[in-house]
Amino acid sequence: MSADFGISGNDQVFVGGFTLDSRTSSESVAFVAKKGSSLDGHEFIPQAIARGCRLVFCERKPLSMEHEVCYVWSDKLPELLGKAMHWFYDNRINALTLVGVTGTNGKTTVARLLFELFSKLGYRCGLLSTVENIVVDQVIPASHTTPDQVNLYQLLHQMALKGCSHVFMEVSSHAIHQQRIAGLDYHVAVFTNITHDHLDYHGTFKDYLNTKKKFFDDLTAKAFAVINKDDPNGMYMVQNCKADCVTYGIQQLSDVRGRIIENSVTGLHLQFGERQWYSRLIGAFNASNLLAVYATGICLGIGPDDLLREMSVLKAVEGRFEYMRSLTNDKIGIIDYAHTPDALEKVLETLHGMRKPNQKIITVMGCGGDRDKTKRPLMAKIACLMSDHVIMTSDNPRFEDPKEILSDMERGAIDMPSKNYLIIEDREQAIKTACMIASNQDIILVAGKGHEKYQDINGKKLPFDDKQMLNTFL
Repeated sequence: MSADFGISGNDQVFVGGFTLDSRTSSESVAFVAKKGSSLDGHEFIPQAIARGCRLVFCERKPLSMEHEVCYVWSDKLPELLGKAMHWFYDNRINALTLVGVTGTNGKTTVARLLFELFSKLGYRCGLLSTVENIVVDQVIPASHTTPDQVNLYQLLHQMALKGCSHVFMEVSSHAIHQQRIAGLDYHVAVFTNITHDHLDYHGTFKDYLNTKKKFFDDLTAKAFAVINKDDPNGMYMVQNCKADCVTYGIQQLSDVRGRIIENSVTGLHLQFGERQWYSRLIGAFNASNLLAVYATGICLGIGPDDLLREMSVLKAVEGRFEYMRSLTNDKIGIIDYAHTPDALEKVLETLHGMRKPNQKIITVMGCGGDRDKTKRPLMAKIACLMSDHVIMTSDNPRFEDPKEILSDMERGAIDMPSKNYLIIEDREQAIKTACMIASNQDIILVAGKGHEKYQDINGKKLPFDDKQMLNTFL
């Protein structure tokens, strides 16, 4: 297992579960001590033992040990823990067909569409996503794109007990790097794209790229790697990959090729292979997402006609290019989660392709606090270049001063020839102002938060819903 592995103490202990939180450990619940980015779980081992814990998993041999406690340590703890939880859950998780979706943009949409699609095809499915986790029909709120390793295995076990055959999940770069998915055997891994994001965590784009690549490096020869060939880094993901590679693309010659015949406010007219069909989703980026879903379905053994029949009735995912129109003045509102330069640019490109000559695009956008600062001026510049008016506002400032975030953003727009932007820190007032300055039929894009129903300010999640606000002021 490892160069540093050992067991010490009483090995005749009962295990009724696992936890990463010492406050929820007990005599029957094993405590897993890991070093995180801000806290070191090893420091909480005494608290776990004080609560009665009799089994501790850790990354290094403790300096002091209680004789009645069993300690298991390994410098490859996620790998060891994965094996332990597989055994604990009677290997039921192995019966699930696991599909993981990774990429900077499109993860939520592709995973959710796959869940909806296979549910419509008659399969019992599970979903693990940024928006929510679903066990067949039971909705469980999501706090992370990919849960921690202990919660992830618990959720997968619930899905197995509920009779799920397929599980579709987003796989974030954080989850790959922190080995939250260690021990899981994926049947299909989907790559949507990779662009500028999370450099606050990964440091460099190269490290971010290689973290994503590791997901594909770890696939077995029995798996499929479904790769967006239109992305310049797509084929890099599968260098030295043992899985069977299936490419998809609209611009590049690919195994599964798509073509956009028409892109309008009512949806997409598409051609996949020799088949033409219609989708309710809007935008070229969604054409790519749908192609990823189609290619994945083919890999999982579903026939093209069955796939396209059910895909034609799929709806947009909440907070992803959600479209609304005022009944009184025909002003158009768009809610989108776009929070990276590439995502914002793609949404605005879509709006440019849809708008009529007399329609203006008014963009309300912000950038999150305690996250990659280098993307802030880039996003502001893109918004100003591709919008008639821009209102920069607060997003989720977290523990940062919103004024400093807005100052970072403004550096990307201040030298623009046309000063077409306003700064309104209060997000409600920013959305209200956008609706007030819009003329009939103008398009108002509110970007950055999408499905979120809160603003994260100084550690508190205060109620706030972009969609509700836009509906109110439209």
